[in-house]
Amino acid sequence: MQFRENPKGSQYGRTLVVGHWIGGKEVGEKAKERFQSLNPAWRDDVVGDFPVGTAKDVEQACKTARDAFKAWRTVPAPIRGEAIGRLGQLLRREKERLSQLLSREIGKPLREARGDVQEAIDTASFFHSEGRRLYGQTVPSELRRKELETFRRPLGVCAIITAGNFPVAVPSWKMIPAVLCGNTVVWKPSEDSSAIAWAFASLFRAAGVPEGVVNVVYGPGPSTGQALVDAIDKGLVDKISFTGSSAVGKRVGEVAGRNLQVPSLELGGKNPMVVMEDADLELAVTGAIWSAYGTGGQRCTSLGNLILHKKIADKFVKRFLDQVKTLHMGDPSFDEDITYGPMINERFLKRYLEHHKMAEKAGAKALLVGERIKKGKEPKKFTGDAEKGLYVTPTLYDNVDINSELAQTEVFGPTINIIRVADFDEAIAAANGTPYGLSSSIYTNDPVYRHRFKTEITAGMTSINNTTSGAEAHLPFGGNGWSGNGTRESGIWVIDAYTKWQCVNIDDSGGLQLAQIETEGVEGGDPQDIDPLLPSKT
Repeated sequence: MQFRENPKGSQYGRTLVVGHWIGGKEVGEKAKERFQSLNPAWRDDVVGDFPVGTAKDVEQACKTARDAFKAWRTVPAPIRGEAIGRLGQLLRREKERLSQLLSREIGKPLREARGDVQEAIDTASFFHSEGRRLYGQTVPSELRRKELETFRRPLGVCAIITAGNFPVAVPSWKMIPAVLCGNTVVWKPSEDSSAIAWAFASLFRAAGVPEGVVNVVYGPGPSTGQALVDAIDKGLVDKISFTGSSAVGKRVGEVAGRNLQVPSLELGGKNPMVVMEDADLELAVTGAIWSAYGTGGQRCTSLGNLILHKKIADKFVKRFLDQVKTLHMGDPSFDEDITYGPMINERFLKRYLEHHKMAEKAGAKALLVGERIKKGKEPKKFTGDAEKGLYVTPTLYDNVDINSELAQTEVFGPTINIIRVADFDEAIAAANGTPYGLSSSIYTNDPVYRHRFKTEITAGMTSINNTTSGAEAHLPFGGNGWSGNGTRESGIWVIDAYTKWQCVNIDDSGGLQLAQIETEGVEGGDPQDIDPLLPSKT
């Protein structure tokens, strides 16, 4: 690992230059094919320089993890938990520096970057003590002098592929419980957030996690990520956990399925928010603004379809547009109070600008048409250099049909669609009207609406009088349909994703006992006194 001065003499900091981290050693630091992580707020700022992981690198990492698993799985779970506890302490100590690096690398506002790191701190805090609670069960046997027990056992080598929009929080949801449960990890972070990935992984080493337990291979998804998925077919991986698009998640699921593995898939969303006629409009507008435009709409839980009761729709839209005028966009290093920063990468920017074609096709009414912010045409509340960064203004479409491509397609960016409905039945039909099922929200004070919404919505997560986004480390996170395969991150529920059950029979009878065959009856009444459930033979 080394640092070099930025080629443009940027005020942001030096450039991190590293290789893959495999078995406690840097690998590939002299590789010919490398890529750079760029600050999306100032594209001249090279945050990191990394090798592109090859199939050979991935195979080496998986074999190293397999060797490390033999010893790590035998370490008592409470001791593994102590390592996670130390990781949490290190995250607390380094929170501000990690947050600054995170904000620089992906353009997230600093307060959100701090929240991203805090989620990892909370996760480490939760799982620190779970090392003492990887409970099995004792089960009564139907035979004498026989005991039955169940145990959680680790799976083996876990391949982990993560996106760049939550580059510390989401990896922590996967890596911390995987390591706690006795597994080893090969992690392919997003190429957009490889520098913060290096910093996060280094804390595992500092916390005393043995070399080879956590391995990091850098590179793009289509090449390095695909090589890690291919490792499943090669028998090098026992579990894969993937966060990314639904299209890629389906392909990952196919590979895992044919190897009889259960993947953890945390995928996209087209998340609905319903605002009923009795809602507190000021609260609902504030929640909708944050759900739609927080992080520049670059969350899997960002608001996609805003479903408004017709009685309050016009009032809501007016208030919403008034609040949009107060949004502050720009470079997070210049101002901590920005609403959102730049698009994370060129791909997201291009997709965002192209989605306007879907709106034209759908005949939607454009209330706000998001555009790339250009030099000399910056909004009033803008801080930064528009020419250097990937900045866009927000989008708002009205009179959208739930069946249109616009309402059915996830767009990673600050954009939402308004769908107007006449009653609750129409609202819940629209909320459930996409193939996604990640997050959802309703604003209402009516207990009947609240009860119906939480029981009838098909999403994996729902909020009442709150936003579509936001997660806590001790609650299950995940979705259904195109948003995931039913597995969950976080809390005690994620332990099922990183362990397998083993049942143990202990027979101290000294002889052969046959369950279901050699059973002893209990003295009781004459069966003839009981009406037969089945007809007797004639």
